[in-house]
Amino acid sequence: MAEGVRPEDYCDEPVEDEFGEIIKCRSDEREDVQKKTFTKWVNSQLAKTGKPPVEDLFADLCDGRRLLELLEGLTGHELVRLERGITRVHSLNNVNRALQILQKNNVELVNIGASDIVDGNHKLILGLIWSIILHWQVKDVMKDVMAGLQQTNSEKILLSWVRQNTRQYPQVNVVNFSTSWNDGLAFNALIHSHRPELFDWSSVEKKMSAIDRLEHAFNKAEQHLGIERLLDPEDVAVPHPDKKSIIMYVTSLFQVLPQSVSMEAIQEVETLPRANPAGVSRVTTEEHYQIQTQQRFSQQITVSVAQGRVRSPSPQPRYKSYAYTQAAYVKSPEQKRRRFTDQFLSPGQEELQRGLSPLPPGSTSLESYQAALEEVLTWLLSAEDGLQAQPPISNHVEEVKEQFHTHEGYMVELTTHQGSVGRVLRAGAALLGEGNLSEDEDSEVREQMNLLNSRWEHLRVASMERQSRLHEVLMELQHQQLQQLTDWLDVTEARIKRMGAQQLGPDLEDVKYQVEEHKLLQEDLELEQVRVNSLTHMVVVVDESSGDSATAALESKLQVLGDRWAAICRWTEERWILLQEILLKWQHFTNEQCLFDSWLTQKEELVRSIRTSNLKDQAEMVACLRRLAAVKADLEVKRPAMDKLCSMSQDLLSSVKNKEVASKLEARLESFAQRWDRLVQSLETSSSQLSSSVSTAQQSEMTHSVTATVTKVTTREKVAAVRQTRESPPPQKKRQVVVDSELRKRFDVDFTEVHSYMTRGEAILQSPEFSVSRKDGSIQELYDKVQAIERERPEKYRKLQEATRTAQTLVEQEGTRAEDIAQAAEQLNQRWVGFCALLADRLAWLAYQTKVLAFYSLYEQCEQAVDSSENWLKVQAPPASEPEPLKVQLDRCR
Repeated sequence: MAEGVRPEDYCDEPVEDEFGEIIKCRSDEREDVQKKTFTKWVNSQLAKTGKPPVEDLFADLCDGRRLLELLEGLTGHELVRLERGITRVHSLNNVNRALQILQKNNVELVNIGASDIVDGNHKLILGLIWSIILHWQVKDVMKDVMAGLQQTNSEKILLSWVRQNTRQYPQVNVVNFSTSWNDGLAFNALIHSHRPELFDWSSVEKKMSAIDRLEHAFNKAEQHLGIERLLDPEDVAVPHPDKKSIIMYVTSLFQVLPQSVSMEAIQEVETLPRANPAGVSRVTTEEHYQIQTQQRFSQQITVSVAQGRVRSPSPQPRYKSYAYTQAAYVKSPEQKRRRFTDQFLSPGQEELQRGLSPLPPGSTSLESYQAALEEVLTWLLSAEDGLQAQPPISNHVEEVKEQFHTHEGYMVELTTHQGSVGRVLRAGAALLGEGNLSEDEDSEVREQMNLLNSRWEHLRVASMERQSRLHEVLMELQHQQLQQLTDWLDVTEARIKRMGAQQLGPDLEDVKYQVEEHKLLQEDLELEQVRVNSLTHMVVVVDESSGDSATAALESKLQVLGDRWAAICRWTEERWILLQEILLKWQHFTNEQCLFDSWLTQKEELVRSIRTSNLKDQAEMVACLRRLAAVKADLEVKRPAMDKLCSMSQDLLSSVKNKEVASKLEARLESFAQRWDRLVQSLETSSSQLSSSVSTAQQSEMTHSVTATVTKVTTREKVAAVRQTRESPPPQKKRQVVVDSELRKRFDVDFTEVHSYMTRGEAILQSPEFSVSRKDGSIQELYDKVQAIERERPEKYRKLQEATRTAQTLVEQEGTRAEDIAQAAEQLNQRWVGFCALLADRLAWLAYQTKVLAFYSLYEQCEQAVDSSENWLKVQAPPASEPEPLKVQLDRCR
């Protein structure tokens, strides 16, 4: 029975009228009209602070952000930072903040939990918005008048004001805020009573239809009173207009028109007869008598769904229900307990004891009594069957809640029919009292009354016993849930304390393990969320005899549990963000470190190979000098990479704050610095040595030329002898071994080069940056790295083909280790296929992410342009009435 706010929020009627009032008011509520009207009101409030309007009231309020924006405008205070995430936890946190703000402002909310709003519960969202309207639109506007008249019922004062100001219009008789307004006369009369110069009353009264009158009133109010069109004529010109929408609009009229209300007008409203459920504005004396009779019987069973209270006939004195939310227990501080009769009497006994006014003599005949008796007995048989058909009480808390609410509906049905039982007994008593019955008829009537009273009493007791049992079972199951949640909170708090005490790191693998450990905690939270959602709709039954202390203790316990749950959710979210940030930084640093280490190793090996080479040829020396010069140039280009590593390590340490991690990173960077210095020194030494060698070779060039001339003759003489003594070609086996060796060497070179290319590429393509979807920032650096891999791919594919052909040749010649070569070539090709697929996927991701970033960039520009235009419009003067100034204003707008 979780309803947000009912008419009792602004009505202060006796207890015996509560049920009848609820039944009547429920018929006035129309969800579609309320959604439309409330949406217009919300947008009018958002427009005052320059916020964009809501499109769908139920969908747009689910994440809590628009709700907080609305409250920020109503309270006039800048609220806390909004949760911008898209997870359910973010939405629940936002809605819980909104509920806490409403609680601080004494807004009456009961049985509205954060999960109800996040889940898009239509009725509770409408109830929440109505509570906000009731507080800031109705009560806030009328508080001064209410204080001056010492009245607390805002609806009564509003109705008194309306009747006082329309008294001079005979055709207008406003007795409620529903059916009295559907012809449009009341709206026009209110406006005309204060601004008669605006229109002719007789033309509105006699020449317009209901739709036209409503359209006329709303237009005049908008043009001359500045009241927004919160209502549409087609929604009001119906048999039963929505009561809350009418009250909201009439309050807007009350706000701008004179607000004087006399005590005579209030007393007149208090003497008005109550409208019947059919919505008839005027009732006959007999109808009013029947209504009052039924209201007296409604003292016996009172089920109030307003403000979350549940009062039902039970052996215990009384029960109330409270709602528990995840972040706060929201309950109006102005709620007051109302006393009502504890004893649930049978109708016949109560009639005799109270001596209700008898029926007029001769008003009841035996035939009408028999017909009424037959009708009541038929219903009684159906009610008995309905009670017996209810299933056994379940052991599952959600099923028991459903049974609890189902039985509440059953008790409501008893309440609506008990008046009929009382009337039959009263009619029988009247027949017996007249003494016009024969002896047999008299005996039969007495027996029928005893039978009816007995069956009614049996049904009443059985229904109360079932409700009492449902109370007990529900309380036991919910206390078990509370205890389970308490135990889980104890274990989880100890768990997060242990996790929080652990230092992050000291290695990347340790951070990955901590991330996986945190994922398990998040999964446990999601599982526990089911139990918390169940407690969101908790029905806690408190015995009245325990007094306010038990209620306060319960509220305190639920508040503590809600705060503990919210603290765990908040810690988990913040810890997850921190872990993701550190993991991303650490992986980025590791990748950059590996690339720098690989480059540094390559240059060290190159310089080492040049130093250990036995160079004698001058051309080779010059070529080595050129290679060393290229390495020097690479060092200058690569120097920023060293600085970047230092900056990344400092950024990582600022997030990790671990001394062991700091010492390891400093050691690595120190190692890189030492290797860099040694490489620079080695370059200088090798360059100097090669330069000296080149100079020496140039000086001895002349000596080598003379020696060559002398030996030229000797060489010619030996040519003939060499031709004669030429050896026969080497055996075929020896040539085959040489060919195999060359092919294997070529295959190894190509194989290693392709594998190295894929290894370097995979280190970039498997970066965690690809798993993070971005709405801002830049991916240019990542894009450049992937494009570099793509540009290098054709050359490596050619190498792959050469390696494949070489491997095929080696296998066909049945050289050494042919099977190993074939297997290696096959593995290389398979890895290449997977690598190319990964590269294509990353290129597609980059293209998509580029479009996403472009979209959000344009979106932000549009928002800024709209905000700028709206701010400009706010400071502009109203449209001029003269053509020339109006033209100037139009040019400015363009």
